Amino acid sequence: MTNQQMTIETIEKEIYTNEEEWELATFGMGCFWGPDARFGSMAGIMRTRVGFAGGTTPTPSYRMMGDHTETLQIEYDPQVISYATILKEFWRNHYPNRDNYKGRQYISLLHYHTDQQKQTIETIRKEMEAELGESIETEVALFSQFTLAEERHQKYYLKRYPKALDQLETLYPNKDMLVDSIFAARLNGFVKGFGTKDSLRKEINQWSIGETEKTFLTSLFLSLKW
Repeated sequence: MTNQQMTIETIEKEIYTNEEEWELATFGMGCFWGPDARFGSMAGIMRTRVGFAGGTTPTPSYRMMGDHTETLQIEYDPQVISYATILKEFWRNHYPNRDNYKGRQYISLLHYHTDQQKQTIETIRKEMEAELGESIETEVALFSQFTLAEERHQKYYLKRYPKALDQLETLYPNKDMLVDSIFAARLNGFVKGFGTKDSLRKEINQWSIGETEKTFLTSLFLSLKW
């Protein structure tokens, strides 16, 4: 495959061979731009997307959110990262008590997708209350619905670098393709300050893609103009 023939879909399809084994996690922890970058930088997090959940307002949007909460939804590989690890990262990186918020836009929110996730939330919550030294008031509920936010909010920090986006145009001919890309998630985390060049190069080298594709992604990453 030549560089001209490569798109992110052709490259990443080999990474997603065990996609049926991935699990979903959905949570809100303030403005969704930061969590998208933070979790998008972590090994085992395969996809990230931001949107709205937790309310009753139909078809919410950023300008007309109603009673929904800014939310991050991730797909993760439980063979690489556990739900417990995700929860600890979640609670250690925002203030999970209601007196810190007005309205519902930025509340601390966890939506579990399985009974096992619910049990893990209860266990880790007790551990984190002991670690943080205070009670946790995160709203916990069974997942029901998630509405994807507008394109401009997906991989927000990466999109603040138009020169880099121009260089990525061949790989991502449509900006919507950034949403479900693990490479875009890692780049979005990198420009926000999560991870290093060496750590991302190392991870790319561990991905289950061909050597040509690894070389292409690594060279592209190192050439990006931030």
